[in-house]
Order: sequence, then structure tokens, then C-alpha cells
Amino acid sequence: MAVPIILSVALIAGIISIVLAIIFRSLVLKEDPGNERMQEVAGYIEEGAKTYLKVQYKVLGIFVGVLFLVMLFLLPNMTNPGTLNWEQALAYLIGCVGSMLAGWLGMYVGVKANTRAAQGCTKGTKAGFDVAFFGGAVMGLAVVGVALIGVSIIYWIFESPLVVLGFSFGASSIALFMKCGGGIFTKTADVGADLVGKAEYNLPEDDPRNPATIADNVGDNVGDIAGMGSDLFDSYVASIVAAMMLAAAFGVIGTIKAPFANVTLTAAGTSVFIVTPVVYCGVGLIASLIGIYVIKKKGSEEPGKALNTGTYLATLIYFAFSALITIALSIGLGSEEVGLLWRIWGTSAIGLGSGIVLGFTSDYFTREDKKPTKNIAHAAKEGHAVVILSGFSYGLLSVAPPAIGVILAMTISFWLAGVFGVAMAAVGMLAIVGTIVTNDAYGPIVDNARAIAEQGELGDEVIRTADKLDSAGNTAKAITKGFAIGAANLTVMALMFSFAEEAGITVIDLLSVNVLIGAFIGVVIPAFFSALLILAVQRNAAKMVDEIRRQFEENPKILTGEEPADFHKTIDIATKGSLRELIIPSILSITVPIGVGIIFGVASLGAFLAGAILSGFVFAVFMSNAGGAWDNAKKWIEDGNLGGKGTEVHKASITGDTVGDPFKDTAGPSINTLLVVMSLTASIFMGLLLMFNDGAGLLGNLLTIF
Repeated sequence: MAVPIILSVALIAGIISIVLAIIFRSLVLKEDPGNERMQEVAGYIEEGAKTYLKVQYKVLGIFVGVLFLVMLFLLPNMTNPGTLNWEQALAYLIGCVGSMLAGWLGMYVGVKANTRAAQGCTKGTKAGFDVAFFGGAVMGLAVVGVALIGVSIIYWIFESPLVVLGFSFGASSIALFMKCGGGIFTKTADVGADLVGKAEYNLPEDDPRNPATIADNVGDNVGDIAGMGSDLFDSYVASIVAAMMLAAAFGVIGTIKAPFANVTLTAAGTSVFIVTPVVYCGVGLIASLIGIYVIKKKGSEEPGKALNTGTYLATLIYFAFSALITIALSIGLGSEEVGLLWRIWGTSAIGLGSGIVLGFTSDYFTREDKKPTKNIAHAAKEGHAVVILSGFSYGLLSVAPPAIGVILAMTISFWLAGVFGVAMAAVGMLAIVGTIVTNDAYGPIVDNARAIAEQGELGDEVIRTADKLDSAGNTAKAITKGFAIGAANLTVMALMFSFAEEAGITVIDLLSVNVLIGAFIGVVIPAFFSALLILAVQRNAAKMVDEIRRQFEENPKILTGEEPADFHKTIDIATKGSLRELIIPSILSITVPIGVGIIFGVASLGAFLAGAILSGFVFAVFMSNAGGAWDNAKKWIEDGNLGGKGTEVHKASITGDTVGDPFKDTAGPSINTLLVVMSLTASIFMGLLLMFNDGAGLLGNLLTIF
């Protein structure tokens, strides 16, 4: 099957993206890094982040090597039966390297941009914003550029979505390590710093006397930049692959079925539909580049407004450009296929529109000037327990609006183009991911900049300027998490449909015992996975608390500022603890779906994925929004409301924030990656699972009989 030349649109866009990322990196490094103290603090952060990634990549090297050998020698080759599975194994390796490269590049620039953004704040809001935004843009452009180049070249060479599936699996397995490990690291430090520094010693935010402040700043980079970048890289590639595989499967069948109309596919039409998701994402990248340019040129004195304007503009540009590319894709197709192509364009537009709605729903439930967060802050007047009850309740309430958004997007997309339409809605939701990741990476950069401004003694006015940038960054991160959750759920639903097509599953019958067992296990896994991560934070935070107390008690001169705290020890605790704790959750994400498929069969595995998707959505939204609301309720009180810092109300809000930290930055976002990894594992190991009683599993027939 010939690859349509229009695929070059995505490849060229990816190359341009990488070139611009390199240029932006140079622009950031040319800026003034500030005074000697600022450079010293930034050096600690950079050293800690690099050390963490270096150790993590060594662990990943072993994991990747073992899985590469498993895929090469144990999995049947679905594209060339009877030969080693080298194509998919090689693509997996490339996906792993691509994900690590994108994460490292973004993190590297992030730790260079923080002190330069702080120094920019001495000149004003615009100068500080420009440095931080360009630093974030490096991450955004690297993620999308590497993804599009990888997908385009692999498909061009092998002409098989199954091989591209290996690339996606590599990206996902790395993302799980990066997101879980980074989340455990950052919250180990953050919780420890708050519990001792704020609650026990009344130290300000980012006070240099607190031994955990540098570790907390390191965590922002490895968790929120490298981790979230890998997470969205993973969802982005998986959404493309899910749609490509469905198009290829329907090409074999010869028909795409949808309530609106069934369409008979020609060979030319199948070729076009397979590359359509990649081409649409290439167009989305171009829209993101324009959006990034506009954000830079737009009045940076209002950073929040500039970030939102860029997102809206990129969305509108995508609608227009994707319509133009749809005309180009239509050339040579029959009238039925052209009509389907336009309906697919509609589903991608619906997906992106619902992503915007999901993002700003998260913003409403977490922003400090909105009713939910203020109510949680007022609940702190009644004590620690009540602030927990309030945040917990608003977190649960926040699940309903995004659920309605996903349901509407699925309903309309399915009506227009069947399950392929649902897959393309996921592609549309992530089409402008370059802008989304840029905005997200901007957040931890300005968070670090605020800390460096305080520790570099730049004065109250500069700190207030940095606070303004940081406030916009918090909003951007909330919107990004809404996007990530919605996109991950649509993506894994598309992957589930693709898995069902490949396995020949037409109906998942919950009245069948083995199927019901699979669904039950799937519902439990996100809860179990979240518990492992939160307990990991608890165990490591306890060690961090003990270390901070030890330093204060053994060396009182730290509190008087006469001698510096030992930052290296706290960074070491966070690094070793996070890497040790992430191994079991990462292994479970791959072994559990394989085990369900082997024991209970592929139909049970399909139900397992459905159960995990539905419960995972609830847990991800609840924990992300509850955690964000607790965090901003505390910040609202620290701004002088309800008595301000040092009051009993403030201490109660710190308790809420401490509970919310692993919710919003560790367990909640990691569920997105968990769902994608499990879905891709099901598809990757399909050939192996079909060897057990033709896919019925070891116990599947027995349970069916009885």
C-alpha cells in the first residue's frame, strides 16, 4: 500500500518544530542568569535534576533492554509471520529514546530558564514572561517534533500501523516511569517542606533555610516538565496510533460503519484515512507555532490573558487549516469517502473544542478566585478535618462536567463516523498539544523563578512580579491537566476499540463470568495503583520530615541564617526513594493486562480495559482537581485572607494542601499514563494472548462452561 505524499506535511512540521526548539534554547541561554546567589541556587536545582534523570535513565535502560528482548524473541511478528518481531521491537526502542530525549531537552532548558526568568522580573513582567515562555516552548516543540518525526518516518518505511504501535508503546512505558517517578520526587520534597518548614517553624514559601526547598524546585522540573511532557508525548502518539490502526482494520474489512452512514473503502481511501491523523497533527503543530508566536507578541504584561489567547487562537487556526488540508486529502477519493473525510474533520474539531471545555472546567474548580476554592478556604476556619471534607467533596463534584463533555464528544463523534470518529476526536483534542505543553512547562519555570527571586534577595517588588507570573502558571497547569485527562480517556477508548477489532471481539458480554471478572479487576487497578503512589509519597515524605528536623535540631544556625542547610541530603532522599518506589507500579501496568489475557482471555481483557478506563477517569479528575483546589485555597489564605499566614486557619489549609499534593501531582496525572500503557500492552501482546486457547485464556472456557 503506497504511502500518500501528503504525509510529508507532518514530517516537515516536525522538523521545523525541532529547529525552532533549538533556536528558542539559544535565546534563553543568552539571557542574564542573575547574581552569584541566584546562579548558586539555580546550580543546585540543575545538579539535582540532572542527577535524578541520570540515575532514572540507568534504571530505564535495564527495563527497556529486557522488554526489547521480550518483544523481539517472544512476541509473534504480526506483519511478517514466521520471522523475528524486529520491526516492532526496533520501533519500541526508538519510541523509548524519543520520549527520553524530549523529556531531557525540556528539563535541561527549564533549569536554565528559571534563574534567567527571575532576573527578567527585575526588568518587569514582560521580560520575565518572555524568558519563561521561551523555555516552556522548547519542551512543547520538542515533544511534538520528536513524535511527528518518529511516527512519520516509521510508517513511511514499514507501511504498517502495527509497527508504529511499537513506537507508541516505547513512548508510553518511558512516560510511566517519568510521570510516576517525578511525581513521587516532587511531592516527597513538597510535603516535607510544608509539614516542617511551614507548619512547625512558620518559614515562608521557598525560604532558603528550609533544607527541602531545593529538592522541591528540582521536583518541579523532573515532575512537571520532564514528567508531564512525557505524559502528553505518550497520549499524543497513542491517539495517532489508535486512529491509524482502526483505519487499517476497517480497510481490511472494506467498510467504516457509523450511524450516520456506512462507507465502503477503496484502497486509495484506506491509504488516506490511515495517514489522516498524522497529517491533522502536523497541521495542529503549525497552528501551535502560530499560537506560540502570538503569545510572545501579545501583551505579556498580562501573562494569564496571553496564555489563554494563544490557546484560543491556535484552536481557531487548527479549525481553518485542518479544513484546508481536508480538501487536499479529498483529491482522488469517491464522493462517499469525501463525505466521511469531512465528518472526520468535524469529529476532530469536536474533540479539540471539548478539550478546551475540559481544561477550563478544571480551572474553575481549582482557581483561587472561584467559588469552590474560596469555600474550601472558608472551611478551614472549622478545622483540619472540615477542610479535607470540603476539598474531597468538590473534587468529586468536579468529575461530572468533564464526564458530560467526554460523553457528548463521544456521542456526536460516533454518530458521525463510528468508532473511527471517536479516535479522531482524541486526535483533535491533542492537535495543538505543542501550545498546551508549552503553557504547562512555563508553570514550573516561573515557580522556580519565584523561589530563586526570594533566595537571591531581589526584593519584594521583584517577588511580586514573579508571583504574578506564577499565578498564571498555576492556571495553565490546571488547564493542561484537564486536557491531559480528557485526551487520555478518549485515546484509551480508541485503543480499546482498536484492540477489539484486532481480537475479533464484537460484544463484551458482562453476563459472562470471565468477562465480568476482567471488568472487576479493571475497576480496581486505578485505585490500587493510586494507593501505591500515595503510600510511596507518604513513606518518603516521612524520611524527608525526619531529615529536616534533624538538621534544624543539630544545627540551630541554619534557622538563624548563619549556616546553609544541607540540600544534597534532601535531594538524595527524594531521588533514591522515588526510583525505588516506582518499580512495582510500572511492572504492574504491563504484567496485569497480560495476566488477565492469559488467564481469562481476550474478551475478559477488553472488559478489563473498559473497567479501568471508567474508574480511572473518576480517580484522575477527582484527585487532580481536589488537590489543585486545596493548594490554591492555602495560597488564597496566604495572600492575607481569613487572617493570613501563621493562623490556625492557615495551618488547617496546609493540611489540605499536604493531602492534595500527591493527589494532584503524583497519583492523579499518572493514571492517564497507566491507562494508555495498559491499552497498548493489550494490543502489543495480542499475538501472544491468542496462543492460549485461541484467545479464550487458560480459564476462559472453564468459566464459560460453568
